[in-house]
Amino acid sequence: MRRVYTNGNQAIAEAALTAGLKFYAGYPITPSSEIMEYLAEKLPKYGGLMIQFEDEIASINAALGASWAGAKSMTATSGPGFSLMVEGISLGVITETPVVIVYVMRAGPATGVPTKSGQSDILQARFGAHGDYIIPVYAVSSVQEAYDLTIKAFNTAEYLRTPVILLSDAIIAHLWETGVFRERGEVEIIERRKPSVPPEEYQPYLPDDNGVPPMAVFGEGYSVIVESLTHDERGIYSQDTMVQRRMINRIVRKILDHINYIFEYDTYYLDDAEYVFISFGSSARSTLAIVRDLRKEGYRTGMIKLKTLWPLFDDEIKKLCRNAYKIFVVENNIGKLVMDIQRIIRDREVISIAIIDLDLPKPDEIKNMVIKWL
Repeated sequence: MRRVYTNGNQAIAEAALTAGLKFYAGYPITPSSEIMEYLAEKLPKYGGLMIQFEDEIASINAALGASWAGAKSMTATSGPGFSLMVEGISLGVITETPVVIVYVMRAGPATGVPTKSGQSDILQARFGAHGDYIIPVYAVSSVQEAYDLTIKAFNTAEYLRTPVILLSDAIIAHLWETGVFRERGEVEIIERRKPSVPPEEYQPYLPDDNGVPPMAVFGEGYSVIVESLTHDERGIYSQDTMVQRRMINRIVRKILDHINYIFEYDTYYLDDAEYVFISFGSSARSTLAIVRDLRKEGYRTGMIKLKTLWPLFDDEIKKLCRNAYKIFVVENNIGKLVMDIQRIIRDREVISIAIIDLDLPKPDEIKNMVIKWL
């Protein structure tokens, strides 16, 4: 264990090394580029390989391929690059390929302001690819979380055989703070499960008791079928409705059945809270400052900081908000997370505090928007 003064991008890179990263594929794009630059120097020292590809399409597909060769794989990008990756992410979903995609959000749409921040892409991170699926999406709000949730993202990807999105933003990416970094023997590292049956009995998409198929990789004597078409447990293409239904339901269920493992959050002052604030990422920093300020003024305020943005654990959020009179959802976009909270909590007022800010949302601006509702 060591205390390190670093920024969010470097914390993600360091955590990936701790988690066992062996292959990084990327293309430079602000504000994620430092992750690739850092790993270009560090990853070879850990026995890994970093390749800068011609674009994000090549990067995501190379990361998927490396995973099928047995390597823990990662890529990182921002808005325009993620838009190019989404077809590959869909391929990762149907082939059930463990891979971590770091999405460092910036101001958009289109080119937007590449050096400035935003939180406008949370729905794209969830649903950007085509087809029916659910993949985990984590969101970091500090250098420490950048480290911890990167390891969590790798563990989730390997445990559930799925692509995982790690959301950061330009503020956290370039924010310098002190974090506690743990060595590999000091933190839980999950490795993918491999087949326990002989090669002649192996079915590449037959789930175990956990709902997740053990994963054979190339070069170990098993028949490895990386099938992008609808397929049965053997990996054989099918146009049968029941095969399609069974495949999609299982891919979704393996995520939802592990919601207790996936869903992470922190709470502040909820014991007596009449007004509960919900936020995530860099906006959560300003939100917590407002919660503390309002408590000093006599308001019973509390906060839920979501570290998992998808899937949401509806029952847990209901329980956390059970004593609240009003709920405020603070986010640096036009109001996207609030739609989920309004869906989950229907018996009380859920108020959107949506702010468009190229920098960290200002606590005073948030307070002015909130105070009329108290």
